[in-house]
Amino acid sequence: MASHARKSSHAIARARTFAFAGIEAVPVEVQVQISPGLPTFLVVGLPDKAVGEARERVRAALSSMGLALPPKRVLINLAPADLLKEGSHFDLPIALGVLAAMDILPRDELWGYAALGELSLDGSLNPVAGVLPAAIGASSLDLGLICPASQGGEAAWAGRIEVLAPGDLLSLINHFRGDQVLTPPEPAGIAAAPPGPDLADVKGMETAKRGIEIAAAGGHNMLLIGPPGAGKSMLASRLSGLLPDLTPKQALEVSTIHSVAGQLEGGRLVMRPPYREPHNSASQAALTGGGQRAKPGEVSLAHRGVLFLDELPEFPKQALEALRQPMEAGRTTVARAQAHITYPARFQLIAAMNPCRCGYLGDAARECGRAPRCGEDYQNRISGPVLDRIDLAVEVQPASAAELARAPQGEPSAVVAGRVARARAAQFARYGEDGPASNAEADSRDVALDPEAHRLAEQAMDRLRLSPRGYTRLVRVSRTIADLAGVAAVRRQDVAEALAFRHRMPGRKV
Repeated sequence: MASHARKSSHAIARARTFAFAGIEAVPVEVQVQISPGLPTFLVVGLPDKAVGEARERVRAALSSMGLALPPKRVLINLAPADLLKEGSHFDLPIALGVLAAMDILPRDELWGYAALGELSLDGSLNPVAGVLPAAIGASSLDLGLICPASQGGEAAWAGRIEVLAPGDLLSLINHFRGDQVLTPPEPAGIAAAPPGPDLADVKGMETAKRGIEIAAAGGHNMLLIGPPGAGKSMLASRLSGLLPDLTPKQALEVSTIHSVAGQLEGGRLVMRPPYREPHNSASQAALTGGGQRAKPGEVSLAHRGVLFLDELPEFPKQALEALRQPMEAGRTTVARAQAHITYPARFQLIAAMNPCRCGYLGDAARECGRAPRCGEDYQNRISGPVLDRIDLAVEVQPASAAELARAPQGEPSAVVAGRVARARAAQFARYGEDGPASNAEADSRDVALDPEAHRLAEQAMDRLRLSPRGYTRLVRVSRTIADLAGVAAVRRQDVAEALAFRHRMPGRKV
């Protein structure tokens, strides 16, 4: 009986891979048993359709190399069996497990690696999502990683880890059999930041440019309100050029999210803050994450960067309300029947909107006949709780031709970015490496106000009926203004300027 148990255990070959829960790589064991019985190929362990179809791709890939599955019962178990397995990256570990069960690959040596990759019918390996978090997970388990050749540079970012990046299945077999040596890949490099528009091109609009600078310096949410053509989108597009580079820790976190989403181009590390601008037809799942495979949404792809929502009231109301949790907590949770998946979502919201549907509320010559009611109805599409999470509101008015002709050249983005960098450096010195990344995340109790500033902030809370959240955000913006001025304690004039950016929207009593 004991001899029979040992023989059965030896008949099972094992390979390692990962499933993904958010940006976390969850270890999965691929168990392969080839036993007497009717010829069949079964995959069990809660696979989705893409994983279930792996049997046909594996069969075709082996056939392209002149190999055939034995005329027996081939059973693939993906353990743990109660964890949903999604994606085509299970192709490669299943194929390796089958090859080990056929004694073509050494079982003991294969057990020291995790693998992921999609198989073509000719045996070549196609890129898949999630290589970077898989490499980090393999490194934490002291494993090597096998991935497609095009993603070897992405896996190499995990640090001290052995990476095998073959172009096809045959190359990998030859490597394990000692007939070929795969060269370890080098890290893929840094993603090149596309050249952005310069703030020097914006003439006039000094108040709006000041608001953009404050928002960039403190990571604050901002709302731009004005008629069509006033320059709202033009200003928003220049914000990302004012932000400092990501820290190495932030860059790895952002790159991991983009890897899980399959958007890490060329495996290059993202060092610039992301800038995302979804269309106003985007659904709740597109914004906050979800869908069939619970992929990260725009709020997570904008993590540590900017999320620009143009024509804010035109977004579905349900999608806007879903922004409340990530705007406050810096994360978003996708609830599914099988599990709850959490993605990081510490983004900076920059929104733009017209004061009403026609866009000309307050312009007696151009506003529609339903004014001011049309403005109230249009602005009421944005709920009070969403507005309460916005730190700065700027009314943008279009400049006349004469004003544009007389306006001097504005400051270049590089000059403003220098002031922003100094303010961010002051925040880093104040909060430390493990503290808030910017004033927008700081606790108001950690912000020092001088007595006059404290008195004005309390008066504003009573007279303007600010919520506790509104008061906290007022104090945070005041701290950023003081950082731009290079002063240690927040002054009365800093609070006064922050209050000027919390004015009511035109035509609405909030």
